[in-house]
Amino acid sequence: MNLSPIKRRSVLQGMAALGSTGLLGTALAQTGKAAWPTKPIRLVVPFNAGGATDIIARTVGEALSKRIGQPVVVDNKGGAAGILGTDAVAKAPADGHTLLLTLSTSMLINQFLYTKLPYNPQKDLALITQVAAAPVTLVVHPSVPANNMKELLAYVKAQKGKLSYGSWGTGSYAHLAGAYMSKTTDSDMVHVAYKGEAPMIQELIGGQLQLCFSSALNTKPFIDSGRVKAIGVTGKQRMDILPKVPTIFEQGVQDDAYSIFGWVAMGAPAGIPKDIVDQLSAHLREVAKDPKVVERIAAAGFLPMMNSPQEFQQNYQRDMPIWKALVEAAGARLD
Repeated sequence: MNLSPIKRRSVLQGMAALGSTGLLGTALAQTGKAAWPTKPIRLVVPFNAGGATDIIARTVGEALSKRIGQPVVVDNKGGAAGILGTDAVAKAPADGHTLLLTLSTSMLINQFLYTKLPYNPQKDLALITQVAAAPVTLVVHPSVPANNMKELLAYVKAQKGKLSYGSWGTGSYAHLAGAYMSKTTDSDMVHVAYKGEAPMIQELIGGQLQLCFSSALNTKPFIDSGRVKAIGVTGKQRMDILPKVPTIFEQGVQDDAYSIFGWVAMGAPAGIPKDIVDQLSAHLREVAKDPKVVERIAAAGFLPMMNSPQEFQQNYQRDMPIWKALVEAAGARLD
């Protein structure tokens, strides 16, 4: 339908009048579509700036901002293994203007590591999307005489009480998977926890450790230079940045402990209206098609996902008992 200039002007004036009286929001509500966003979005990252999670948050936030016409401000709120920032989101207004971008640690695993967690991830957070899968590499010092997972397990078993494995902290995947390997091979390996991956990798290169699980972002340069040896990657899909390194799964070692992977995900305070979730999800599906976003996610060693809230919920329920069992097997408690 073509409107004459006069009629078009009358329609616009009418919409302006509705907006000035607050009736436009009512009209939008009556059509079943909430007026969102009405102000900048705060995207909380419960870790310090500069890490892989922060890079993904800024990449997704920039692309999302262009679609919704509002700034997406990344708020790094690090501390206590992601607990502080995640708790801040759990207690924020559920209006779609505060979102969380974090790791599986704070959204899932922490509930099994802490008895006094200040939030309940299953009750206090809405699951929006798994932005990316976050598998890790399993690497060893070059002196370790193993070139694949089965050879490594045999070696570990034969060296009872003589080997050490590293992690970037108690309760991290590196700790849980290493403890599982130690227990299932009865190898009595020593766990050494570091404050971050960088010092752990340096100790591995120096020979103080024999093996560790670590992100591809940290291990790739040393794999390429031969200073560490890659045994495999977790999950069931090879990494784009390490295409020649096979998964542990495809090597025939198909334990859940090695097939499972962490993830980077977006959440929101529980109670966020479904309509806002639907709008946000639709935008994120388009964001996932942006070549720049895909490239940056892959460059960080992650695998793009950007699934629906329903798929996220299904994956969450599937993975939860596996993570719980890994924590129990490791005897990991943080309070």
